[in-house]
Amino acid sequence: MNREFLKDTVRKKTNFSKTDQNKGVPPPPLQKPIPKDATLIDLPEVDSLTIDTPLMTTISSRKSRRSFTDQALSLEELSFLLWSTQGIRQKLSSGHAYRVVPSAGCRHALETYIAAFKVDGLKKAIYRYLPLEHKLVKVVEHEDLEGKMIEGALDQPFAGNCAATFVWTTIPYRMEWRYSDASYKVIALDAGHVCQNLYLAC
Repeated sequence: MNREFLKDTVRKKTNFSKTDQNKGVPPPPLQKPIPKDATLIDLPEVDSLTIDTPLMTTISSRKSRRSFTDQALSLEELSFLLWSTQGIRQKLSSGHAYRVVPSAGCRHALETYIAAFKVDGLKKAIYRYLPLEHKLVKVVEHEDLEGKMIEGALDQPFAGNCAATFVWTTIPYRMEWRYSDASYKVIALDAGHVCQNLYLAC
C-alpha cells in the first residue's frame, strides 16, 4: 500500500523551488468558476443568524448518528452549516482568503456540495456552495436523488435518509501550486478540519 504520502517526511523529498508558487505563477482561483447564466440562490447572511450554542456543550454532546427524523432543515440552519465548514472571514486576493477552518498554506483546495433532500425553500437537487458570495448554485436535479446518494455511498442508507448530505471534492492544483507532491497529505488533513467543523456546527 502507498502510505508514503501520509508521512511528513514527504516534505524532505519535495523540491519546493520548483513549485508554481516559487516560479511566480499566480495562484489558482479560490473557487470554481460559475456559469455566466447560473442563477445564484441567496442564503441567510451570517451576521443575521440566530444560532448560538456554547462550545463545551457542543463538544461534549458530539455523537455520530445514522438515523434521522423527517424534519426539514431550515435555510438558516443550512446557511450556518455551510459557513461553518468553508465560510470566508477575509478575502486577501484572487487566490488567497482566510476561512473559518484552517488549511495548509491558506490554500483551501476543497469544494462543498450539498445534496438537499429536505431543506425549506430549496428544490430537491445537488447544489454547490459559493463561499465568496455565500450563495448556492444548483448543479443537477435527479428524480431519485436519495437513491443516487445511497448508491454513491456504497449502499449506506444514511447518505440518502437525511435532510441533506454534504459532499466534498478537491481541486488538487490549489494545493499543488504551493506544495507539489507534499500537497496530498495536507489535503487529507484539511478534509478532517472541515468535517470536524461540520460536526461541531451540527
